[in-house]
Amino acid sequence: MKKADLKKSMLIFLAVAIAVGILSCNNEEQRTDTGKTGTDMIFSKGEKVTNDNFTGTVWLNYLAETDTIHNVNIGSVTFEPGARTNWHFHKGGQILLVTDGKGLYQEKGKPVEVIEKGGAIKCPPHIEHWHGATPSESMTHIAIGTNTNTGGAVWLRPVTDEEYYSDPQD
Repeated sequence: MKKADLKKSMLIFLAVAIAVGILSCNNEEQRTDTGKTGTDMIFSKGEKVTNDNFTGTVWLNYLAETDTIHNVNIGSVTFEPGARTNWHFHKGGQILLVTDGKGLYQEKGKPVEVIEKGGAIKCPPHIEHWHGATPSESMTHIAIGTNTNTGGAVWLRPVTDEEYYSDPQD
């Protein structure tokens, strides 16, 4: 490649990078129910969950679903304060990446753990667990259902208040 062509390519790349940077700095803010603004969130909240597998208000934004090539489901899940999943397990396991707030996670027979922004949890296959927000703070995580070719989530009973409010709390 000639020097002139290289310079031209670099200038085009730089112009595109600057344009993307300017467009991504959109300062319009839209309020969400969790008090966060649209510019604070990595992904939109998605749709309100309306099934019986959760307690409280939960939002789900599917980011990628299993297909013939990828054996994963990926979703951004936002739990409003007090919201949580039922007890459940994943036949292929699950990974949780906390992107905002503070939440709780518990595996069957183990104590409740506090999970916070930047934290990661690996849920082994067939291990019963639950997760959600603390009573006073919302929590958003990316949920990655792994090895979905072996089957998805198996939903069990709701988490009791006694289980949910056991130490530690926020």
